[in-house]
Amino acid sequence: MDAVSDVLSAVHLRGAVYLNATFTAPWCVIGRPIAALCAAYLPRCERVVSYHLITGGRCRAQLVDDPDSALEISAGELLVVPQGEMHLMGSSLDLSPAPVETLLSHRVEAAPGEVMTLSYGDGGTPTRMVCGFLACDDTLNNPLLSSLPRIFKIDIRNQPRAAWLEASLRFAAAEAVESRVGGTIVLGRLSELLFVESVRCCVESLPADQTGWLAGVRDRFVGRALSLLHARPHHHWTVDELAGSVGLSRSALGQRFADLLGRPPMQYLARWRLQIAGQELLIPGRSVAVVAEQSGYESEAAFSRAFRREFGMPPAAWRKSKVKENGEKSSDPGGSRLVNVSPSQRII
Repeated sequence: MDAVSDVLSAVHLRGAVYLNATFTAPWCVIGRPIAALCAAYLPRCERVVSYHLITGGRCRAQLVDDPDSALEISAGELLVVPQGEMHLMGSSLDLSPAPVETLLSHRVEAAPGEVMTLSYGDGGTPTRMVCGFLACDDTLNNPLLSSLPRIFKIDIRNQPRAAWLEASLRFAAAEAVESRVGGTIVLGRLSELLFVESVRCCVESLPADQTGWLAGVRDRFVGRALSLLHARPHHHWTVDELAGSVGLSRSALGQRFADLLGRPPMQYLARWRLQIAGQELLIPGRSVAVVAEQSGYESEAAFSRAFRREFGMPPAAWRKSKVKENGEKSSDPGGSRLVNVSPSQRII
């Protein structure tokens, strides 16, 4: 398995489409996915990735706290907000934005889990879009999700390999609006495929001088090394063995890793092992001692010290905090309703 596939598998993507919308100029809306909306479609999650597929017309979008992030999106393009952050969309971003939860609240309450339809604006030039999100288990700061731009777009229309995704998603959205059997699961799976394709396009379009995890994946040698480490994370790797496997000298591989990822190979591997260990700790009945042994540590004490350096608390305390946090979220009596939403929790 390549490194991108491995880290995407680790976050357990679950997709949903919630809105088929037509906006008419002039218009501007503000929001982000919130727990109330997500709970109507998918189980509890730790991170939400927003996306909007423009199926007709054009609009502008930007992060609320970053005017320099402004983009223009046209029909056939996909806007992705990997951190699910608050963002604006509109025919003009200078207009006073309408909070989308106000526009959708009665719809999601009336038909939770179904694709909603929305028409909003002043009757001018239309912009049509399909909006969705992906829920992720990102307990341990997945390197791929953390490396993506805060907001970006890809051109589905001019990506021959992804053209079928656009056509399929538009077809499935129409089917789901008509309440056909199986529409929800089809939309969810297509959402996941669409996001994976957007990640692949993002990697392929990186500037030549880009650094970071995604740039490392694209590099011929570092990408191969990452794939090997992710395929066998508990193998007793040495830099010499890893370098020989990718066709570089020890020093050359170490330098490429440092230049692109900011750390040497074995340090990267140690951190990834701890991320895997964190996932293992959340499995009911799995002891710290067993996880420590599986992670390649000679003792539970050594594992606990390493885990604390990485995550700020010992394994047992970290697990207890996560279990408590998850329990509180799952017992939230307002989790399935779109009411009493604060200004910092708007949806789009």
